[in-house]
Amino acid sequence: QVQLVESGGGLVQAGGSLRLSCAASGSIFSINAMGWYRQAPGKQRELVAEITSGGSINYADSVKGRFTISRDNAKNTVYLQMSSLKPEDTAVYYCGGLLITGWVTPGQGTQVTVSS
Repeated sequence: QVQLVESGGGLVQAGGSLRLSCAASGSIFSINAMGWYRQAPGKQRELVAEITSGGSINYADSVKGRFTISRDNAKNTVYLQMSSLKPEDTAVYYCGGLLITGWVTPGQGTQVTVSS
């Protein structure tokens, strides 16, 4: 099994920044990519950023130029640096791992609230 624990959320004013962290443990060898999902009230969960084991990175159009995903392999940790935050970025953010069976988001998520 894979355990992913998110941290770093909080309340920030529009235009501000936050950095989320995701610590991975367990069957890390089974993870082919890691990413960040978010889910706002009444909306479907969406993938906002992903980084593959080979280092390829993809972003959702809504966060391109504002969010940066990175990883520290020595710490088994993935980060999401969020800048120029907007009220529409308000959501619960989940760390995801891509296994052979598909994406999993086993953590509790971390709340990000952006005030206008």
